[in-house]
Amino acid sequence: MSIPQGPKDSAGEANLEKRRIFIVDDHAMFRDGLRRLIDLESDLTVCGDAPDATTGLQAMKDAQPDLVIVDISLDNTSGIDLIKALKRDYEDLPVLVVSMHADSLYGDRALRAGAMGYVMKSEPAATVITAIRRVLAGNVHMSEKMATMLVSRFVKGEPEAVPSPLEELSDRELEVFRMLGQGKGTREIAQEMNVALPTISSFKNRIKEKLKFKNSTEMILYALQWFRKETSEPKL
Repeated sequence: MSIPQGPKDSAGEANLEKRRIFIVDDHAMFRDGLRRLIDLESDLTVCGDAPDATTGLQAMKDAQPDLVIVDISLDNTSGIDLIKALKRDYEDLPVLVVSMHADSLYGDRALRAGAMGYVMKSEPAATVITAIRRVLAGNVHMSEKMATMLVSRFVKGEPEAVPSPLEELSDRELEVFRMLGQGKGTREIAQEMNVALPTISSFKNRIKEKLKFKNSTEMILYALQWFRKETSEPKL
């Protein structure tokens, strides 16, 4: 995406152009905190933000960002789906995930979808800034733990540690599981994902089969417990 030429000083030389960052996160307080953090940097600025994928994709047409920060948990869609949409519409636009969810579960999925970095919200603020600069420079950013896991999985051909059973789920199945953990029912999930009720029922049946739950009650209780554990979300 092109960036307009910056203003010129009295000597006629162009001032340093700030790299433009767009934030998509459904928590207004986190978006505000991240905006303040980024705007403190002399070479970075936030050019816009949005609470969901639909609003974000529309606003980005005018904002023309150099990088997009995406959360995994969003209203009406998942961050994974948004990353795929961004890579479809803006192939060269780098994406950095900043999420409360563990990179051991979502990091690999995010990279396969097209993201170039993954940072957990529990990391220090300085780590987020470092990740932004690394991704803007065309490099991949991930935690040492995640890097070790990926090397073990793809180079050695074996996992570095016992994987989470949730890794058996597809991206869409994991999204349904996450919404079950939020206490949402089948109809509400179908509306948010814009699919038919039988489709969600099929997803739930596949989740039960893959994770070996005895019944729907056991699946929902596990989802609720997992989501509570995942959502101790720090604020910048």
